[in-house]
Amino acid sequence: MIRRISIRYWLVCQGDRKVTIIKLFKAACKAARLAIAPAALVAVAACSPGMTNLSAPSGPRTAPSKPVKVALLVPAGSGQPSDDILATALENAARMAIADLQGAQIQLQVYNTGGSAAGASSAATTALNDGSEIILGPVYAEAANAVGVIAAQRGVNVLAFSNNATIAGNNVFVLGPLFQTSANRLMTYAKAQGKQSVTVVYADNLAGELGQNAVSVAARRAGMQVNAAVRHEFSQQGVIAAVPQIKASAANSDTLFLTGTTDGTIPLLTQLLPESGLSPETTQYVSLTRLDIPAQTLELPGVQGSWFSLPDPSRTAQFNGRYQATYGTAAHPIAGLAYDGIAAIGALVASGRPNALSKPSLTQAQGFEGVTGIFRLNPDGTNDRGLAVATIQNKQIMVIDSAPSSFARAGF
Repeated sequence: MIRRISIRYWLVCQGDRKVTIIKLFKAACKAARLAIAPAALVAVAACSPGMTNLSAPSGPRTAPSKPVKVALLVPAGSGQPSDDILATALENAARMAIADLQGAQIQLQVYNTGGSAAGASSAATTALNDGSEIILGPVYAEAANAVGVIAAQRGVNVLAFSNNATIAGNNVFVLGPLFQTSANRLMTYAKAQGKQSVTVVYADNLAGELGQNAVSVAARRAGMQVNAAVRHEFSQQGVIAAVPQIKASAANSDTLFLTGTTDGTIPLLTQLLPESGLSPETTQYVSLTRLDIPAQTLELPGVQGSWFSLPDPSRTAQFNGRYQATYGTAAHPIAGLAYDGIAAIGALVASGRPNALSKPSLTQAQGFEGVTGIFRLNPDGTNDRGLAVATIQNKQIMVIDSAPSSFARAGF
């Protein structure tokens, strides 16, 4: 009975795709190469080469009277239609941002990476030889890492679309949403609502380990007690086998923090745990990753009442509407990162400072205004983003704590 219901839930999430739930749990390097999983915007870090040991460059000096050359590295040319779609979306969003700039001139130069580290290295070399003063992209973690090495040798910083914190640092900054940012936001909110203790559930893979670590760090910062961290095998049977342990460990916690994804363990865990007696009415379910992508996830009974974080919904809707009106198609889930990168570069260039693209300028404490809310780059290459906290009620998203409008209010 459990197996049949679980598969039915998975098919609801995936529409016409005729796959079994076992396919949720195939850990492979092919999946790990993604900087941001389209279904859930979550971090994946396996198979990335690790960050360079080169010192972060100060950045080239810019002249206010001349356009700044920005290289946009996109994954077109890989032979995968999805990469071509993503490449087009990133370029579209970047050009939309350039059109919105005031007081800054940007000359955008687009280079295809073929979705590989080797292709990205070649594209970066060409871009630098063409005089690029900062690199925006690429998407995939190993490609961004390779570009960082080449760019550092030329004193150029890289704003990658990855959300893989393991490649951040030196001259590589990641723009994608990070586990730690989401964990901090949710744990701080939980503490403010009177929650005191948490049980963390995570898979025995790298993404699971990173998620568990982020939640544990966030709990300490917020003053929450981590009662238990339950590790389970990344498989259907592994999840099923872990249910009794999760239930027992969560008995003395008022919060249950799940680190999986909607195309991974979330559908099964949110079905089996309530059925086992771990009621969402007495234990607050919290998801480290988004529960609204894909939209069909909102239909699942098990996610009703759960908390999760997301970028400012009103700003996101505004950007998506503008993109649709401008290009006649829906915006890709990470297209906004290209807009944000150009917005940050443009704001710095408009200041007229010759060191506008240096690391100290890029990491200014007040941050920047993006299409999904405020964000800022940290000296260690990671980022902070102003996120809202939402829940699901009657299969609809309801924001229960708005995204902050400044980092002073964000509590960082």
